[in-house]
Amino acid sequence: MQWSWHPVQLSFYVATIATVIAFLLAILSAFWIIRKDRKGKAIIETIFFLPLVLPPTVVGFFLIMMFGTNSWVGQMIEKIAGESVLFTSTAAIIAATVVAFPLIYQSIKTGFLSVDKNIIGAAKVDGANDWAVLVKVILPLSYRSLTTSAVLGFTRGFGEFGATLMFAGNIPGKTQTIPTAIYLAIETGETTIAWYYVLISIGFSFLLLFLINRMKSNE
Repeated sequence: MQWSWHPVQLSFYVATIATVIAFLLAILSAFWIIRKDRKGKAIIETIFFLPLVLPPTVVGFFLIMMFGTNSWVGQMIEKIAGESVLFTSTAAIIAATVVAFPLIYQSIKTGFLSVDKNIIGAAKVDGANDWAVLVKVILPLSYRSLTTSAVLGFTRGFGEFGATLMFAGNIPGKTQTIPTAIYLAIETGETTIAWYYVLISIGFSFLLLFLINRMKSNE
């Protein structure tokens, strides 16, 4: 195994795209959940949080079952794209999105609930509809939680390993991310190369978490 920047670049690419997708889905989901008393809310939120507690291999298994060539979703994607999503960078993005979503959702929901209901009520009295309230009131007043959620989600997606290994594989130059590159380096006895990737991962994750703590201390 030789050192390569590709796992680093792919990890940043995967984590960025996954964070954007999970971030948008989490905003819509959190707003939908808090807007009214929803029937089955506890069940829905339990499903949202399952990727946090399930073994990564279980998450990977379900992704394979959902997007594999034997599922109608996988067959539809293959018909449109001309190839299966399995063992591609797209698979890595999907896996990272799934595992990052719960963290992003929880942080965003907490931020939304912290907004003064009197302000929301005043906006509705002035004629603002639900989407106007979200865009012009809730999101601006929740910016700290939004920022924290994005950083946490990015860090989680950046370090995703188990589901990615099962669903996207560990193909050098194609689907190999930093975590899977570390795994391969250890398996092949390339401890020095593993250390390079480990230090990059630790350094970047430390920087992101440090920024979050600085933000919280300035609140």
